[in-house]
Amino acid sequence: MTGLRAGAVLALVACVGAGVNGCSDDNNPSSAASKAASYASQAGQALASATAEAGRRLEKVRNGVDARDAVRLGTPATASDGRTTVGVTAGNKADSTKSFAVQVNFTDAGGHLLDTVVVTVSDVRAGASGKATARSTRKLAGTVKAELGTALRY
Repeated sequence: MTGLRAGAVLALVACVGAGVNGCSDDNNPSSAASKAASYASQAGQALASATAEAGRRLEKVRNGVDARDAVRLGTPATASDGRTTVGVTAGNKADSTKSFAVQVNFTDAGGHLLDTVVVTVSDVRAGASGKATARSTRKLAGTVKAELGTALRY
């Protein structure tokens, strides 16, 4: 691939990745690389913020017990606002009403973390199941998978 062609491809990738905001048609590879680096930096900052928020939410759970075996995730979908959503079902095997704090990790096809959220499934009666929907904190591109992180029953 020639240098000009490689620059054009890089510019196109940067424009698509940045949602076509602020891209020009100047085929300037250094400008495109700068925009791509800026986009990557913003995505990294958003992920760091989401990860910190998930940690804070899980730290607030008092007397939580591991409930990963009681939680199931559905198939990820893209909502009308462009965010990724996934259904969360928590089965309460305890003999009293419990709530669940469930961390959902959104990953790309290669298993790289894109986003993480904590959703609460509140007041699930003994022997019953409760449902909630986990929603990504921002729009995620490409093939997105949902993986179960921490799940606490309390």
